[in-house]
Amino acid sequence: MFDSFVRSFYLSFIAENRWRYIVEGLGTTLLITVVAVIIGIALGFLVAVVRSTHERTGGFRILNRICGLYLMVIRGTPVVVQLMIIFFIVLTPFGVGKLTASIIAFGINSGAYVAEIVRSGIMSIDRGQFEAGRSLGMSDGQTMRYIILPQALRNILPALGNEFIVLFKETSVAGYIGTLDLTKAGDILISRTYEAFFPLITVALIYLVFVVGMTYLLRRFERRLRQSER
Repeated sequence: MFDSFVRSFYLSFIAENRWRYIVEGLGTTLLITVVAVIIGIALGFLVAVVRSTHERTGGFRILNRICGLYLMVIRGTPVVVQLMIIFFIVLTPFGVGKLTASIIAFGINSGAYVAEIVRSGIMSIDRGQFEAGRSLGMSDGQTMRYIILPQALRNILPALGNEFIVLFKETSVAGYIGTLDLTKAGDILISRTYEAFFPLITVALIYLVFVVGMTYLLRRFERRLRQSER
């Protein structure tokens, strides 16, 4: 049995330098996650400001309807279906590559969830804060930018951290359009060697280590945030 394990390990990673697939896949997964989170935060903040402003003042009616439709579609359909639609139907005619399409798709998907996180953070701020900004002569936009958003951001940072972790795991479906992410790298190793144990266990362990590490850092950050509030 030991010889079988050694042979399986050799075929999976050592032969033909197949370990490079895992390294390249991990790099792609991290790249997609980081850039998609940046897109998601930017898009989410924009949608959240529009929706919270509409709820508070009744403005931005048309934009609010567009944002509502966006949230309904993105949150109501699987991310893998969104990924394939964006790549095969929307972006392929323009010659957009698989990696770029993956980043855009996951960024758009993340934006919908970030929007609700940010909106809830904005709505949690006492209404007196808005009135205080107006009493200082600030416009609605200035009040939102300088008073409301900084307070809301402080409240929602832990939730945004959790969204980063969730997105990191969701990128495992990027291989559906042929993107060489971490999970796709494991599939390639299996197809080359017909050995499933080491590729799948390695991929699972890498995801687990990164998620546990990010969760630990997030918890430490939350503790420091609570201490600073005191």
